[in-house]
Amino acid sequence: MATENDIVLIYYEDQPLSFARIEAILPDSKPNWYHVRLLMLQVPLQMVTWILRDVYINGEEFTMNAKRMRLEKVVAPEMTDTPQQPPQKEPAENKNRGS
Repeated sequence: MATENDIVLIYYEDQPLSFARIEAILPDSKPNWYHVRLLMLQVPLQMVTWILRDVYINGEEFTMNAKRMRLEKVVAPEMTDTPQQPPQKEPAENKNRGS
């Protein structure tokens, strides 16, 4: 389940729309519903609050204004300890030998 401080990718009608960071997940008065405060990572930055069921926070599709929406938690790629080296170029003198 996505939690506070996670980055999510918002899908609109099956197309990636925007990234957002979950700022807070607060319980609603209805069981299994939550007020999800999102920082939309776009210009200009914008805060929105959506009222979502727990399964929607977990990535299940929902509708908003009759449009299909989905949140997908973003997992950052692993960092490597060593910087990646560019591929070595073959010296020019070796290229002409095969001719």
